[in-house]
Amino acid sequence: MFAMNLKKLKIVSRTPRVSGQQIANNLVPPPQFNSASFASYIPDTEYPSQEQARGLLRGFVSGAAAPAGQETSIFFGFLRKKKQPAQAATESAVATLPADKQGVYLDGGFGVGKTHLLAAAWHAQPGKKYFGTFIQYTALVGALGYNGASDILRGAKLICIDEFELDDPGDTMLMTRLIKDLTATGSKFIATSNTPPNALGEGRFAAADFMREIQAMSDKFTTIRIEGKDYRQRDIEGVASVCTAAELADVVVTAQTRGESVSHDDFQELLAHLARVHQVSYAELIAGLDLIVLSDCAELTDQSAALRFVAFIDRVYDAQIPVRASGVPLNMIFGGGMLDGGYRKKYLRCMSRVNALCSA
Repeated sequence: MFAMNLKKLKIVSRTPRVSGQQIANNLVPPPQFNSASFASYIPDTEYPSQEQARGLLRGFVSGAAAPAGQETSIFFGFLRKKKQPAQAATESAVATLPADKQGVYLDGGFGVGKTHLLAAAWHAQPGKKYFGTFIQYTALVGALGYNGASDILRGAKLICIDEFELDDPGDTMLMTRLIKDLTATGSKFIATSNTPPNALGEGRFAAADFMREIQAMSDKFTTIRIEGKDYRQRDIEGVASVCTAAELADVVVTAQTRGESVSHDDFQELLAHLARVHQVSYAELIAGLDLIVLSDCAELTDQSAALRFVAFIDRVYDAQIPVRASGVPLNMIFGGGMLDGGYRKKYLRCMSRVNALCSA
């Protein structure tokens, strides 16, 4: 009977509703980063900016700042003391922030460890603190209203914002207002994104006031570029693994035999269901699953459906749930010129993640 129930488990049969208080309670790092620390972040020695970013964030959380009037020089977006040549040869540079900055904006490609560093900073920060995606914060405002969300966040020592990739000028202004109001009460911010602040919105919106809002936000942050290779692809080559229908059936039976909770959905039905569920509830769609199986995956040409799938995969990746699929390889589903548009980096990040998930 237990196995029979597992065979019928489908993501599309779940319709979670997440309250504002639940959203607030979930503003913590994903499970895969429960133990993230600065020590467990291993910088790639070929890219010095990774070590420098770690040093800066460690100092930012501890309260280290460049002394007023201290002579500084710019290096990879960091401010540091100028040293005598002999001293510089024997000491590592100590990354510091100017005292008037209350935020750090980590910019870099996908897979260079930005979220790990963000979670490490969160764990290192004592006191009241929050960690969430951009979507979670805007959903919190949607559920509780601006004042209600502000009341919950107010007093936080640190607020971490992951995946700061904007799709709507209104959401941009909302987050700008939150940052302005909360920094006024002493909160510090760290945000990650694949795009520097002055480039957000390029290829998406052309409104001058939208870019002006982005600039107002970026002025509160020191922006640091982290170079590096996508660590998820270091041991993965080619396209995401695919299965035949018969192989998928075997995968499901094998997982059930091991006592695992496995879902099995048709790809098109899943896409349709994602349109009916708020993105902030996507994590609840997959809660408790050990394996996700998708049948008949196909190329996407509708951008709205593609962006929802990207958000879904982000939550699957956070939960580190393996995926098995048939049809078109999941890292090759973005068609219709999508990879040439304004959401290119979102799609590339998703391709990297599904490749890793299908190989897990």
